[in-house]
Amino acid sequence: MALLVDGIIERVFRISTSKNPPSCIADSFGTPTGLHQLADFIGADQPVGTVFKGRLPIKHYTEFSQEEQAQNLITSRIIRLRGLEDAKNAGPGCDSYERYVYIHGTNHEDRIGEPFSGGCIEMTNADVIELFNLVEPRDLLAISPN
Repeated sequence: MALLVDGIIERVFRISTSKNPPSCIADSFGTPTGLHQLADFIGADQPVGTVFKGRLPIKHYTEFSQEEQAQNLITSRIIRLRGLEDAKNAGPGCDSYERYVYIHGTNHEDRIGEPFSGGCIEMTNADVIELFNLVEPRDLLAISPN
């Protein structure tokens, strides 16, 4: 993922997207494509590795059981995405915001760079915190299918 400022690449981040093919369809668990807006910013003051459930901070991922840690947890920060293309990633049956598609950290940082998520864009915890601090609500994100 490239962060552009005034059309110039300022930073490139390694990410993971869905293990399913890209898709804007609800319940597909594919990463939606197209133009999005950064909507909600969640977790600004939480410690690195904090797990979020229902967008609320719970506890650090190391405090979960081994079975729970085997799951792909939402950690550190959440940037919720709002689709901007009607009938593609916005609206009934395809709405990225209603699908709760995020940019977030993960407890499986070793998987960054390979398809692994359930539709979200995942980053290392340090990178998602860095991005969280560099961008603002309403900034744009374009997601291509490749």
